[in-house]
Amino acid sequence: MKRPTIADVARRAGVSKGAVSYALNGQPGVSAATRQRILAIAAEIGFNPSRAARSLSGATADAVGLALCRPARTLGIEPFFMELISGVEAELSARSYALTLQVVADQEAEVAVYRRWWGERRVDGVLVCDLRADDQRVPALEALGLPAVVIGGPAGTGGLASVWSDDAAALVETVEYLAALGHRRIARVGGLPALLHTEIRTEAFARACRRLGLADAVTVASDYTGDEGARATRRLLSAAGDARPTAVIYDNDVMAIAGLSVAQEMGLAVPTDLSIVAWDDSPLCQLVHPPLTALGRDIPAYGAHAARQLLAVIGGAPAGRIQDETAHLTPRGSTAPPRAG
Repeated sequence: MKRPTIADVARRAGVSKGAVSYALNGQPGVSAATRQRILAIAAEIGFNPSRAARSLSGATADAVGLALCRPARTLGIEPFFMELISGVEAELSARSYALTLQVVADQEAEVAVYRRWWGERRVDGVLVCDLRADDQRVPALEALGLPAVVIGGPAGTGGLASVWSDDAAALVETVEYLAALGHRRIARVGGLPALLHTEIRTEAFARACRRLGLADAVTVASDYTGDEGARATRRLLSAAGDARPTAVIYDNDVMAIAGLSVAQEMGLAVPTDLSIVAWDDSPLCQLVHPPLTALGRDIPAYGAHAARQLLAVIGGAPAGRIQDETAHLTPRGSTAPPRAG
């Protein structure tokens, strides 16, 4: 977990620390080619000369970082992230730590942020969200030695610590509940397909439906927004006759509420003509009519657990994988047996 130093740059460049100092400060004494090589190495390992004095002091930043690769408009309307961050903040503030939050465009930009934060001693560790298959952030963080906790998993986290919830078990519980009500045509409006937890849910949904003999089950990919959730719902509900689902599971509450609105717009009664289940539960699910059946868990506690584990890793504890609470189903007025005939 050693931060990059001028000695690290010198060793990799095969020059003296004095030569590195000359190159980084724009002073004569090194060739143009050597200067460019030193600058490239410094950028690669995240060493910033403007923070060198602070680095030498050995002081901690007393802050952790969270970089989110999501559109800002999505973050502003999705309760999950607001609740997660509230739990993180509650735990950090109790330990006199600050949270540094940044929205990034893609994984490359996110890795660049980690390098800058670590090299400039802006943070002592980071929380990583939205894990992907073959996620490039995991090996990058391992190479940097930056303390990190992945919120997700359990697979794909490499040697990093993680806090995860069993999404597959929660999805299976939901499918079994709908099947017990008598639904044979169940659909799912999923989240971003590149995310690992979306993939886990999609595979669990498909397996559960095959086991229960629900041949017409289908997943439609979306992006968590209400607009895309509404479009996906219209496509599903526009299917003719027996192809139209009698129940739909949504990967977040915003899409589920949009789906409820579309069903009502198309003259379908919820839950008589269509049952709806949302994931994750939120106050929004209880304010609509009918209130939505939902998969829920204590998301602020989830964030607090991740922050607590990160502080432990920063303090030198070994990286571990902690399984958090599995989301549980709360039936409400949006689910019922399908209309007979």
